[in-house]
Amino acid sequence: MTGTSSPPLLVIAGATATGKTGLAIRVATQLVADGIPTEIISADSRQVYRGLDIGTAKATLEERAGIPHHGLDLVYPDEPFSLADFAAHARTALDGISERGAIAILVGGTGLYLRAIARGIATEALPADPDVRARLEEDLATEGLDLLVARLLELAPGRAARVDGRNPRRVVRALEIAELQGDIPLPPPRGYRAPVAWIGLRLDHAVHRQWIAARARAQFEAGLIEEAKSMRDRYDPSLPAFSAIGYREAWDVLDGLLDREAAIAEDERRNVSFAKRQRTWFRSEAGIAWSDATNESASLALALERASSLLEDAGHGRLRTAD
Repeated sequence: MTGTSSPPLLVIAGATATGKTGLAIRVATQLVADGIPTEIISADSRQVYRGLDIGTAKATLEERAGIPHHGLDLVYPDEPFSLADFAAHARTALDGISERGAIAILVGGTGLYLRAIARGIATEALPADPDVRARLEEDLATEGLDLLVARLLELAPGRAARVDGRNPRRVVRALEIAELQGDIPLPPPRGYRAPVAWIGLRLDHAVHRQWIAARARAQFEAGLIEEAKSMRDRYDPSLPAFSAIGYREAWDVLDGLLDREAAIAEDERRNVSFAKRQRTWFRSEAGIAWSDATNESASLALALERASSLLEDAGHGRLRTAD
């Protein structure tokens, strides 16, 4: 796997609560057993925050099974973190993975993070100004999201059409770019500098809702309310980090606004809506080989077959387990 500054890259995509992290770890474990060094990069815009563990479904140290992970616990909740920050971190990690002769697995549900790396978006070409960002975040707090969305539609309708208007963080960032640059489209993707393959996990919608509900309940039983209290005791609850679903619901339990069962139901409802938006995003991504998440053996076989093809394309030869 020499001759390139980027390693072969297997992308595992899909909506929330479809088992992406577990599959990535199983694939990496099998590759390592076959003598192929493998490292995982998380592409989740909330798992970058330290302390947000249960509420972001972050894999524990035990669950990571000794596989090197990147993209986790990069900043504290009160530190800014952007797509460009993630891209810089991921590309540094990829350089190191390549030097170590390993294959990389990029896994997550934040579609823009996946696209930035696997398609090669030139994030450094996007302007940024901390003063503009601070002003817009203050406007968000005082005026509300709807007024910022209206402002974005007026200032940059093209950019507004490509932004999730229900995501405060992305609306603020889109407005920041629009104020600094106008309604100019994103730079064209530059591509990834080594072999890359995409697979995706999906579920029947009714089954997916059941999985989401089960995870929401498990998170509350695992201590989400206590984690949320600890975070609110230390940080401003209006920070973008806490837009992760589950924290607001846990705070409502603490404040007596919801009982535990109602909070779990609201967590489920919001995640079902979020999953719908994610599915819409991933329908626009070309080249994803989809697998039914309920069939773990078939999903693992597909991922290993894709990994084997990547290794062959990179001149490493095929996996023994894929023969």
